[in-house]
Order: sequence, then structure tokens, then C-alpha cells
Amino acid sequence: MFVPFTIRSFKHNLSSKLLRLSFKRYYSPLVRSSNAHFQFINHRVPFYLLGTVAISTSLYAWNSKILISNDQNDVKSANRLKGDPRADTYEMGLYLASQEEQRTNRLKRREEKLRRTKSTLYRLALQLYFVFDDHIWTPISITCRFLEISIFVLPIIISFPVAFFLSSSINSQTWWFTMIRMALQSLGPSFIKLGQWAASRTDLFPDEFCRILGDLHSKGKPHSFKFTEQKLCELFQVNSLDDVFENINRTPVGVGAIAQVYIVKFNESFIKYTDGKQWFALKILHPNVADKISKDLKIMKFGAMLINSIPTMEWLSLPDEVSQFSILMNLQLDLRIESLNLRKFRENFAYYPRIEFPEPLLKFSNTNILFEEYIEGLPMESFLDVKNLISNVSLSKKVSDPFVDAFLKMLILDDFIHSDLHPGNVLIKFVKMDNFQKRVISTDNENADVVIELKQLYDEDKEKYVNYLKSILASYTPQIYFIDAGLVTELNDLDRVNFIDLFKSLVKFDGYRAGELMIERSRTPETATNGEEFAQKVEKLVSTIRNQTFTLGTVSVGNLLDQMLSMVRVHHVRMEADFVSVVVAILLLEGIGRQLDPNLDLFDSSVPILREYAMTRERSSLLNGTNTFTMMALWLGLELRQWMNLSVKQIKYLIKTDQLCPNY
Repeated sequence: MFVPFTIRSFKHNLSSKLLRLSFKRYYSPLVRSSNAHFQFINHRVPFYLLGTVAISTSLYAWNSKILISNDQNDVKSANRLKGDPRADTYEMGLYLASQEEQRTNRLKRREEKLRRTKSTLYRLALQLYFVFDDHIWTPISITCRFLEISIFVLPIIISFPVAFFLSSSINSQTWWFTMIRMALQSLGPSFIKLGQWAASRTDLFPDEFCRILGDLHSKGKPHSFKFTEQKLCELFQVNSLDDVFENINRTPVGVGAIAQVYIVKFNESFIKYTDGKQWFALKILHPNVADKISKDLKIMKFGAMLINSIPTMEWLSLPDEVSQFSILMNLQLDLRIESLNLRKFRENFAYYPRIEFPEPLLKFSNTNILFEEYIEGLPMESFLDVKNLISNVSLSKKVSDPFVDAFLKMLILDDFIHSDLHPGNVLIKFVKMDNFQKRVISTDNENADVVIELKQLYDEDKEKYVNYLKSILASYTPQIYFIDAGLVTELNDLDRVNFIDLFKSLVKFDGYRAGELMIERSRTPETATNGEEFAQKVEKLVSTIRNQTFTLGTVSVGNLLDQMLSMVRVHHVRMEADFVSVVVAILLLEGIGRQLDPNLDLFDSSVPILREYAMTRERSSLLNGTNTFTMMALWLGLELRQWMNLSVKQIKYLIKTDQLCPNY
């Protein structure tokens, strides 16, 4: 059989046999026989072909709504997502499993659509549509997005020489950094998140640049409630949300760059599926946000490759950094990962009643939707706002102590750290506990009433709010809730050894060795400049901190690490992204902790956690015959430092009160 060249040249996935059957069935009226051969009537077939493809594609577009809605049933709930065992960390295992599942589901959906199509011509139209979408429409849409981004980026590139070479004013650079922030804010969720990520990388970018980008906010435009209603009806397979919810706010209580949040109350007939709880926070992704971010990430990778080709810029390894950023973004685009992170946090803190995480509703959470327990808590921001008016450090420490202890447990014991510990992600509940501080004895309604009263007073009368807050702190026990666990930091075995070795050098005040370790174990040691000078700078910095230890009695670990990151940037020392995330988390933690307790010392606070580590992890390793004494040595060093520090404080107090040489 003669196959027209226009079709023969088209590289589709159907077999040649299927094509011949297709043409024999549908195009027999268009051909005529001569000497037992088919000859193609060239002047008529192109019109039939165009008409057939157009009609078939239109039918597909009409029918695709049904096909797409049916695909939602293929999305696994959160409790069915299992981490990839090949990954070296828990969250990376979830990420790899999620990405593989999405790729597999995409292929399965296409195969299912082709399999359900009985018409060969219609199947051909689907194949045409898939190829058009992959190889024509997607590149065109990425190109259009690139042109849109260029409109915002070109003025920044053009003004760069003015800001840095033609003007020596610091204000011109600040203006240029502000221009970047405004452009990122206008370009949508991917670039807002990129700016927030860059603001945390003081090891790569100037301090002023990071400070200005730190003002980026993730507040986005809310999508319609109709979209939310459609997704929920598909999830629960109901015609009306009244069949599931007793109450659901049509206006979201929070709108971010990627998702928005509602407060919902399940029907009493439905609470048998929610362990008796009715109030939940509902988080749902914006429409098509994954496709938009996917296109932006492709453009970012292209831009990173261009910048990396510039001489002296290769030390930044921007393509690697964009790859890391892509992982961070994709982690947030699968809400099942956040729900499983919450479950793991709850398991880790199961025996710590003063630390809590919302309970996720795994059976009804999927890639696009997350249900988690609604917490009626006082935002940490509302507490920090009046910290100076409380004027009682002992009361403030009732909040700061469990907060700091929780972070140190995440860092030292669990190696599973909440990566976004800003005050907006910390809530405070006030509960009554038994005499042993092991069990909450007050009811949920009583605890909620306290917080509701505090919130009302905060809006109406600050003075009454502060007085009531003091009385509550005196009679209740603060309970810390961490929310928004979409991103966590875990150190693999190698990174963990490197971090502990560096931490041990700092505890021993061996700054020169700390500097050497930072270069030796960086991602690209060969790109570091003036390594000897770098080690000497670190030694000088640590010596200054050591002197403060024996005069002030406390050390700002955050200040120490922040200055070290600045030196890292100057000397082109490439740190691992997870290590930097830990440092940023420490900075956030100490920033909040020192507002509540000016004398906070993380070295001192870490001693009890290290004691627990020494009694569990190291004992287990000794039984297994391994020689891992690193953490034990670190613990003993901090115990000695704490004892010496305490002695210095006591001697200073005795001298101040004239008790060493009293005058009789």
C-alpha cells in the first residue's frame, strides 16, 4: 500500500501495520486502483487530513475534561507514598519517589487514553496532540515566558555598570538590589521563592543584597473558590461540599505563592474518618502552579549556564545551585511530602509534651491537597511584639527554653530539622500539666479559650493583653507548635561528620583547624582563594569569641557562623547547601531565642541534648564494635566549658558582691 509522504515522514509511535489498517479503513474512498496498486489522489487528501485532525483534536479537547478528572483517582494519598530506599535521607527518598510516580503516572494516563480509544483515527489524533504538546507547544510557551522575564531582567543588566562602576555610592548599589527585588516580586512564585532562597545564602551573595531580598513576601493572588470546590468534590466523590463539611470559609485565611489555606469543619457524620476531630486547616495548590514553576526552572537552568560561562563566576556553581533550588521547589509541589514530614516530626517528639506538630490527615491528603489539624495558638510574632513590656526574663524563658531545646533535638538527636523557623511558623498554646510535666491535664476547649482571649485583647488593649499574658505564663505551661513543615534539612552521613568535626573545632576554639576543615570539605576545594589567609581569619574570629566567653559568659553561635559565611563568600569556599541550611536555621533560632532570653548560649543549651546522645547513640555504637567517639568527645568538651563558664560567673558574682574579701 502506498503511504503518503506527509504521513510517512511523521515520526509517530504507532506501528506501520496499524497505520496501514487505519488508511485502508478510513481512506479507501480517496484512492483508486491501477495495475493492483493504490495511487494517491494528492489534490484531495490534504484537505481530508486537515479536517480529520482538526475534528479529532476538537473532540479530544472536549473529552479531555472527563479524562483529566478521572486521572485524579490515580493520585495516591499521602499514606501510600513510600520513600525511595536508594536515597541517603528520608526527605530525598520521598522526593525521588514523588518524581518517579509523577513521570510514571503521566505515561500511564497517556497509555490509558490511547487504550480506551477504539477509533484508530482518534488514537492518531491523540498521538498528534501529545507530540504537539511536548515538542511544539511547550517550547513555544517557554519561549514566551522567557521573553516576559527578559522585559524585567534587561533593565537590571543595563543598569549594572551604573550601579557598580560609574557610581561609588553605596545607595546606588542598594537601589540596584531593590530593583532586583521588585522584579522578582513581579515575576511570580518561582522567582519569589528564588529571591527568598538567595536571601538565605550569605555564603554566596553580599549581606546588603540578602537583607533587601529578605523583604520579599510570598503573598500571592488567591484563586477562585470554585476551583477549590471542584477539587474537593473530586477528592471526596460528592456533588456538594455540604455532604462533607459543616463549615468551610470561602475566603482563604492565607495565600502564598504556591498554595492557599482555608479553615474547615467536618460534618459529625464524617468525623469517624478523622479520629474524632472536626476542625482542620486545608492547604491547596494554585491551578497550574506546577506547570508554571516547571517552565521557570528550565529558564533558570539556562540562565545559570550562561552566568557560569563568564570567567571568575564558575566558583558559584550556579547550575548546581539551581538544581538544588529545583528540588526545594518540587518538594513544595507535592503536599504529601509535607504531611509525611509532619508525621515524622510527631513521632520524633512523641514523648515531649511541650513540643507539638499538627496531626496530618493522611488518608485525604494528596499531591494537591493537604489536611492538617487546626491549631488555635498565639502566633510567636504576637508574643515577641510585647517581649519588652513583659520585663520578666524568667517568664519569657518559659517560651524560649522549649523552643531552643526542640531545635537542638532536631539537630543533634534526630538529624531532621525544620527549615523555616521564622516566627510566623511558630504558635504558642497554654496548657496545664501534671506535677511531673509529662502529661497535659487541661482540656482542648480550655486551652483554646485562653488563646482566643489573648488574641482579642491583643487587638483591643495592649496593656490588658500584657497583664493577662503575664498571669497566663505564671499559671500555665507554654506549649510550642511548629507549622508549615514543607521543607526540612537532613545531613547525610558525610555531611553530618563534616558538621560535627567543624562544631568540635569551634567548641575547642581551634579556629585555624575550623578554617582548614571548611576548605578541605567544601564542594570545590580547588576554587578557594588564599586558603591560609582564610584559616587565619577564622582563627582570629574564634579567638574573639573565646575572649567573650570568659568575660560575658555567653557566646552568640549565630553571630559566629554568620561572620564565617561572609568570609566564605570572600574566599570562594563552596559550602554544601544542606550545611548552609543548618546555619541559617541556627541564625533564625538564635534570633528568636535571644529576643526572649538575652543570655541565651546555644553551646550551653546543647549540653543536655549531647548527654542524651552520649547515653544512647554512642552506647549503641560501642556495642556494635565501632569506634565513633566524636560526639562523646564533643559532649565532654562542652561539659568542661560549661563548668569553667559557671566558675567564671560565680567568681565574678563573688567579686561584685565583695564576698571573696569581706570587710568585717
